[in-house]
Amino acid sequence: MSLTVVNVAYPFAAVGPDAAGGAEQVLTALDKALTQAGHRSIVLASEDSVVSGMHWPVRKQEGAIDQRARARAWGIYRETIDTIRRSCKPDIVHLHGIDFHSYCPNEGATLVTLHLPLSWYPKAALQDVRPGLWMNGVSETQHRSSPRGARLLSPIGNGVDVDAFSSRHAKRNFALFLGRLCAEKGVHLAIEAARKAGIALMIGGKVFAYEEHEHYFKTQIAPGLGPLCNFLGALTFTRKRRFLAAARCLLIPSLAEETSSLVAMEAMACGTPVIGFRRGALCEIVSDGRTGFLVENAEEMAEAIGSVAKLDASLCKAEAQARFSLGAMCTNYIERYHDLVGRWAAAA
Repeated sequence: MSLTVVNVAYPFAAVGPDAAGGAEQVLTALDKALTQAGHRSIVLASEDSVVSGMHWPVRKQEGAIDQRARARAWGIYRETIDTIRRSCKPDIVHLHGIDFHSYCPNEGATLVTLHLPLSWYPKAALQDVRPGLWMNGVSETQHRSSPRGARLLSPIGNGVDVDAFSSRHAKRNFALFLGRLCAEKGVHLAIEAARKAGIALMIGGKVFAYEEHEHYFKTQIAPGLGPLCNFLGALTFTRKRRFLAAARCLLIPSLAEETSSLVAMEAMACGTPVIGFRRGALCEIVSDGRTGFLVENAEEMAEAIGSVAKLDASLCKAEAQARFSLGAMCTNYIERYHDLVGRWAAAA
């Protein structure tokens, strides 16, 4: 049965091949997979997004992302989702934003993927679930952290296009950080670890227009930049792949309980080991001593940087190929769409 699926992006982040965030990359992959499988894919996302199916654009949010900007975006999203539901009659709406509860439709089959730590969502949003609204996480570790009363479906693990990261590139003597530039990602600890290890650090990522993110970059990252610590800015897919393949290792000094890590999967697909803090689902993704190292602090991270040469790049690639299939992720979501649409029809 052909489906009409509406994927709804976080209002303040574009989707497309060069998307920076994990949720946006997952949405981009689902949109492409739905379109290739002959389904009708509709994507509600900012006007600077690039989609495979039908793009329902909303104006890109300019300026600071403060409470006023959020309220304005949520109002636009509520109205737009209602319009799409009336005019396109979708079988299911799939929400991806941390703020999903602020514009979630009041009826109809709806799936929410919880891409972030469950403690970051209002408890009521996870517990007071209407009929026809379902939620799932992205890892077993995240699923086990569900608050009492939360009704979550089994998680669907993330995946990456492993073959797209298989290009060869000579290794160079630098460590790499890729991700959101904010306090919970621990970029300042990556700077400290690289300095202690005596290795250059490349930092790739976007500074989103949140006051706290801009302050963090100004006070914790910018002072550490110099000849051995370079800020690359946001990377296109092609540049990201090149830096991941050339790096000695990827550093993930996250202070948050990671729910997944697409960039860790991408690094391994390139044959690049990952050194990450022992937090959340990183313990599922990184095989300690085989595809990278799990550490507790910046000092241990610096020591691990000195040991990455002992690791076998082919093991990283093989594990990525075996465990992080993008095709499997997309198939699992499309099967879930069919299942939930069937449940909703049976209950009607």
